[in-house]
Amino acid sequence: MALTESTMLALGSKASDFLLPDTRGGDKLSYAQVAGERGTAILFICNHCPYVIHVRDELLRIGRAYLPRGIGFAAVSSNDVSTHPEDGPDAMAKLAKAEDFPFPYLYDETQDMARAYRAACTPDIFVFNAERALVYRGRLDASTPGNGVPVTGADLRAALDALLQGKRLDASQQHPSMGCNIKWAR
Repeated sequence: MALTESTMLALGSKASDFLLPDTRGGDKLSYAQVAGERGTAILFICNHCPYVIHVRDELLRIGRAYLPRGIGFAAVSSNDVSTHPEDGPDAMAKLAKAEDFPFPYLYDETQDMARAYRAACTPDIFVFNAERALVYRGRLDASTPGNGVPVTGADLRAALDALLQGKRLDASQQHPSMGCNIKWAR
C-alpha cells in the first residue's frame, strides 16, 4: 500500500458522466441515475483498503441519513483486479449485500471514471450540487486507522449540510482524504 492523499480537484468542476455496472444487480448506471435532486456524493472506495474498512460503517450511515434528504450516492471501485482480485465485481457484490449498502457499488473496470474525477486514493469523496458542480472533495473526517480519533463523518456531514442549506464551504474548510492509492493497471 502506498499512502496517498486526494488530488483536490478544483471546486466548481463539473461531474463527468459515466456508465458503470452496479455490482449489486448488474445494471449499468449513469451519473443521472445515481444523482440526487439536491446533490450527489461519489465515493471512491474498495473492499480491501484498511482506510476504507475503518470508515465504511460511517459512509453507510451517512448514505442512509442523506439519501432521503435528496442526496444521491454511488460508491465506485476502480482498482485493477489483476493485482487486487478482492476488489473485483463478485467480491464487491458480496460485500454490498452483506453490509446492506443503501446505494450502488459501481465497478470502474477501465479506470476511466477514476481518471475523469482525478481520484487518487481510497476513500476519496466528491460532492456535487444539483447543477453537477463540485462543492466538496476530500476526507470523511480526521480519523484514520490507529490515530485514536473517533470516526464521526464530520467533514462530509458538514459539506452535505451546507449543500442542503444553500451554503458554501470554501477550500480552507476542505481537507484531502488519505488512504491507499488507487491500484492502476499497468
